[in-house]
Amino acid sequence: MDQKIRVLLRELRPDDAPAVTEGETDPAFQRFLGTNRVAGEAEEQEKLVIEGLNGEFLGVITVTPELTFWVAPGARRRGVATAALRVLGEHHTGGRLELLIGWDNPVAQRVAMAAGYTREGVRREPGSERQVWSRLAGDPAEPTPRLLPDLPGGELSDGVVKLRPLGVQDVAFYTELHNLPEVVNTSVPPVPPTPAEVLRRCSRSDAQWLSGTRADLVILDEATGAPVGEIDLYYQEPPTQQAMIGYSMLPGYRGRGLTTRAAKLVALWAFAETDIVRLIAGAAPDNTGSQRVLEKAGFRREAYLKSRLPGPDGTRIDDVQYVLLAGDLLAQASSGD
Repeated sequence: MDQKIRVLLRELRPDDAPAVTEGETDPAFQRFLGTNRVAGEAEEQEKLVIEGLNGEFLGVITVTPELTFWVAPGARRRGVATAALRVLGEHHTGGRLELLIGWDNPVAQRVAMAAGYTREGVRREPGSERQVWSRLAGDPAEPTPRLLPDLPGGELSDGVVKLRPLGVQDVAFYTELHNLPEVVNTSVPPVPPTPAEVLRRCSRSDAQWLSGTRADLVILDEATGAPVGEIDLYYQEPPTQQAMIGYSMLPGYRGRGLTTRAAKLVALWAFAETDIVRLIAGAAPDNTGSQRVLEKAGFRREAYLKSRLPGPDGTRIDDVQYVLLAGDLLAQASSGD
């Protein structure tokens, strides 16, 4: 949509006051921007109105003291913010533009990426933590490439299991799964997560996915829709095009091949939709069930790594490492296995 809309930026006028008041009292503004405002700050702000070529009031960009944007309620989902950030980038002479985006605001993150901003890291502040996205003069105008694109249709399914992104609605399920002793013992670190850590993991799933660092997925029983496990893809080595998967399953659903199906779905998606060419996974030497999952999914045993992972009570755990290459999966699919 952002390719079809054209906007201009202009100075704020007195007659914009009603539209600005409406926008700044909107719940979305209050949720994402209202809490960042400082008393007495307004007179020091440089605000620009986002206006359509027909004179329509579309929103506001605040350039200083911090770059933020908001779109009028009736103008959302039309690419307005993306178009405005691109116009600002074309005319800004300061050399650097920076957006600080909360983990709970993936919409703004998508806008930043569509406008060609690059994620630099995370800025820690008292009581909060925000992602840093920047654009320099001379940066390409094209959208920032996605390392991990969205799932086609928002999910993956083979008719028996369905995979969908982890979200805040999964807090209770995630808590149950990650407090199982066998899951805790193979986690890094091997301790159950606190309620705050569970909420952070679930609420930041979208942002982590957009950043290209990981894709957290819930495994659902297709017949009942019940969440039965999770499978995660960690993409921490983009230069080598290697990623890792990890998974956990509720006890009542183990031994039914559901995890193997989930691993195959993730591998097929990763090799078809990303530049990943090598998937690895590990299992404890005595975890023969997990090793069977990987072997049935087409992974091959590659290495035995001694004392690789921290274990319970200060111990260390050996790791049997498996690998799956794109060519292996294609060969398996063509043979009908």
